[in-house]
Amino acid sequence: MKYLLKLLILLLVFTSYVSGENVKFTPFVDQQIAIIEEMDDNNITTENIQVLLKKQDESFETVVNKLMSNKEYYIESVRSYDKEIFAIKKIITINKRAGNSFAVTRDEILLKSYLLLRAQNRMLKDILSALDLQTIEEFDRILNDSVSVNQVRVHKLYEKDYSYLLDEISESKILKNAQDNARDFYALKDLNSAIIGYIYDYKYKMYRLNKYAKYHMVKLAIYINSLAIVEVINPVLETYRLNVIKVFTIALLIFLIYILRKIAFVWIEKYILSVDFLQNYSKEIISKIRKIFEIIVIAININMVVYVYNDFSSIENIAKLFNIIYGFLFTLLIYKIVNLIATVRLQTIDTNETNVKSELINVGIKILNFIIFVMGLLMILHFAGVNLTAVLSGLGIGGLAVAFAAKDTISNFFGTLSVLFSDVFSQGDWIEINGMEGVVVEIGLRVTTIRTFDNALIAIPNGTFAAKEIKNWNKRVLGRRIKMKLGVKYDSKGVDIQNAVKQIREMLDQHNGIATTNTKFDLDYKHSAKLVSKNDLEGVKHTLLVYLDEFSDSSINILVYCFTKSVKWEEWLIVKEDVMHQIMDIFEKNNLEFAFPSLSIYNENK
Repeated sequence: MKYLLKLLILLLVFTSYVSGENVKFTPFVDQQIAIIEEMDDNNITTENIQVLLKKQDESFETVVNKLMSNKEYYIESVRSYDKEIFAIKKIITINKRAGNSFAVTRDEILLKSYLLLRAQNRMLKDILSALDLQTIEEFDRILNDSVSVNQVRVHKLYEKDYSYLLDEISESKILKNAQDNARDFYALKDLNSAIIGYIYDYKYKMYRLNKYAKYHMVKLAIYINSLAIVEVINPVLETYRLNVIKVFTIALLIFLIYILRKIAFVWIEKYILSVDFLQNYSKEIISKIRKIFEIIVIAININMVVYVYNDFSSIENIAKLFNIIYGFLFTLLIYKIVNLIATVRLQTIDTNETNVKSELINVGIKILNFIIFVMGLLMILHFAGVNLTAVLSGLGIGGLAVAFAAKDTISNFFGTLSVLFSDVFSQGDWIEINGMEGVVVEIGLRVTTIRTFDNALIAIPNGTFAAKEIKNWNKRVLGRRIKMKLGVKYDSKGVDIQNAVKQIREMLDQHNGIATTNTKFDLDYKHSAKLVSKNDLEGVKHTLLVYLDEFSDSSINILVYCFTKSVKWEEWLIVKEDVMHQIMDIFEKNNLEFAFPSLSIYNENK
């Protein structure tokens, strides 16, 4: 009795699925089966087929819109027909035991129909889930894979032929149910093919609608597409892979980006104007930033238009191109901002007369620009798809070869560091090196430029300064040397010479332009852990020497050795000129004459 009760329950469950004309799968599937079976009628006219095809198109479009309006719900609640398949399998087992072959065939066909519907639903679930992939190419790959799997499953279901049942004539209800199931089964095969065809026809639309769904615009898009005027315009635009929604979205994006550009730049201007030390240069800064900013906005605009045009998906090569452009523009923007701020700060430094060395600032700016360039290049290479890990590791392998090839460049770089940190000379100093003499214009990363006194510009590699001796005429605080030998004639009296020497010494000691031990000066000396003379380190000379020096071939020479207070060339010339005039006056007062090279001939009388 217990076994019979279970059998009765199974039969009741089965009759809910198998009841001749009352068999229902889903409203959409039943509708499509009816359309397919009606088109298979031998007596149908061409006009009726066109009407049915149009009806089928409309129903598919309606279903696509419903699916895309609530895609997530469908994916989560997709019907698997597990209960129906389980119940039918149980019934088939019972009928096999009972030896009811027609009932088994009937149930097998119905079971395969549900297996086919399950395969369809699995395919649709995979395809709908793949819509969230980043690119249409990835979606196409999943779509093709899902269709291939579906075709394999469907092919297995149709390996056994049931078409012979359709030619059988009998009053048996079981046979009629089997024939109905067979017709539905073969109609489902056609429906499966139709669904795949419509999926391929609607794949771009589905991909677009899924993108609209992310921005909560899918219902609006479906509504706009359903308008009569849009249905007329869209076929024309589809020739160019456009539609009314795309055109509307592109126009809206251009407008929004334009508004946001205005707002963003107003905010940037307000910020720049609010910075105190930038106020004097705000117009120049804003002017230079505006150009790059506008180019960035234009690039973003074009990128967004391409993105929307390609159904809200990125094209890999185009995306790389725009990323490279963004990387370049971002690097250029940082470069402009850094150099503008540096320019402002340099002018502030000059105004405030600070002790910051100009060459350190210049080299620092160049190093900073080099770092910006390298970082920008690495960013652009990354966006271009280059494997930076491989590139950087390759630098280690090829570093030795690069070092040999660029040894001069490396030598010049370390020469720059040597010049900067040794404080041998600075910009504006008068130096002499390797037979070249002039004023230092700029200390660069590779070369130092010198302006010679005949107004030529010489570029000296910085590596030279590490290997050659440098004479710096500006590294002195007090004392520019005056050294001369005053030759007087041999017929001069000794007393006169002695008086002249004494008077010249007194004149120099009292001269306002000559440095002596009593001369006061400012010495900017910083304590350091070095045993050096402060005067020699900073360049202080106040030696004053006036002595009868030697008996030369044609004169008696007086040595004059002293230093001017000023180290500037013109002021040194003025003091030297005055000293020479006063020496001439002293000679004149003491009846002394300047000697000149001469030859005396004596004739001895024997």
